[in-house]
Amino acid sequence: MKIGLILQMLSKEIFNFIPTPSYVIFESLLKKNLQILSTLQDETSVKILLAQKCFSMFYFYPLIEKYLSGTAASGLFEAKLAKEFFHGENHVFAPAYKSEEIEEIAAICEHVIFNSFRQVEKFAGIVKKNSHQVGLRINPEHSTQTHAIYDPCSPTSRLGVRFNEFEKIVETQPELLKMIDGLHMHTLCEQNSDALDETVDVLIKKFDRQLRNISWINLGGGHLITKNDYDIDRLKRIIKKLQNNYDLKIYLEPGEAIALNAGFLVATVLEIHQPINGISNVIIDASAACHMPDVLEMPYRPAVVGDIPNGKFKYRLGSMTCLAGDVIGEYSFDKPLNEGDKIIFEDMAIYTMVKNNTFNGMPLPSIIAVDENNNFKIVREFSYEDFKNRLS
Repeated sequence: MKIGLILQMLSKEIFNFIPTPSYVIFESLLKKNLQILSTLQDETSVKILLAQKCFSMFYFYPLIEKYLSGTAASGLFEAKLAKEFFHGENHVFAPAYKSEEIEEIAAICEHVIFNSFRQVEKFAGIVKKNSHQVGLRINPEHSTQTHAIYDPCSPTSRLGVRFNEFEKIVETQPELLKMIDGLHMHTLCEQNSDALDETVDVLIKKFDRQLRNISWINLGGGHLITKNDYDIDRLKRIIKKLQNNYDLKIYLEPGEAIALNAGFLVATVLEIHQPINGISNVIIDASAACHMPDVLEMPYRPAVVGDIPNGKFKYRLGSMTCLAGDVIGEYSFDKPLNEGDKIIFEDMAIYTMVKNNTFNGMPLPSIIAVDENNNFKIVREFSYEDFKNRLS
């Protein structure tokens, strides 16, 4: 069911009572994604982890843990969040670990994945002391995307061990290889299973010998499994190929697939300027730079409920901040906007709460959960104290 239709089924009055700006997450939409992922686990024995770097709304962790196998963290704080609120496997990967944090990380994470053989040499013994698994991230050096900022396989990438580095270790420090229980490979970003398929072919060609000496592989994230056009059957074939050829336990750690299209950012129109070349600038109480940074980083134009192609009334939605480029995009509607109207941005559960900031003293959006009966609950509101306490 399309997001717009779901919203139409709700009482329009619900948005009149929601403070703005707010992230609004729908339990029913989240559960729809989780059911798809849970079915994939059941049919393939793959283990799916919540990548917290994308979605860390721990209010919903009790729901998510009913469907998924665990979490993936990017460092100590995310690992501690998972340990506190999620009852499942706790995996962590970081490009480097700090000596003063590795003991705690190794104690609470069942899988600790390193980015280099030097890190393995320094810290793997601490992980093994806790009877936990040591992983190593590899770089197959095969790019399948055009967004350089999100490409871990770029020529200058700092992420993952390349094949030639592996071969040197085989000759010079073979004892390090015995410390490694599994491999990790993250190369995708918002992609279908065809990109994974061709990357796995490269993986097998380059790292066949290494794959025969490990017990598990983590294929990372970037898999849009819950998107309508995602080829799940092809993903199943890829998983089965690795399982049959190497007898491996397979992990996936998508973030976006879990909360894809499950949330919205709701804002209020504060002021509408006179048209310039037929398009009016609209000031709203939400910000691309502060509340949805990927709009400027990717960049992309988020969907807005009610926006139609070639609508009669055209607007450029911008923020309260002083940044001239803090513009979300141009939109058109069949009815004019008025001060006080609500603007509802779609697909705002992912990479929003985890990346937002208080530039210009902008308030952080409230976090709101909507249950399956369409009752909403304000999970968290932010105040001046939250802004002040980030500063000195």
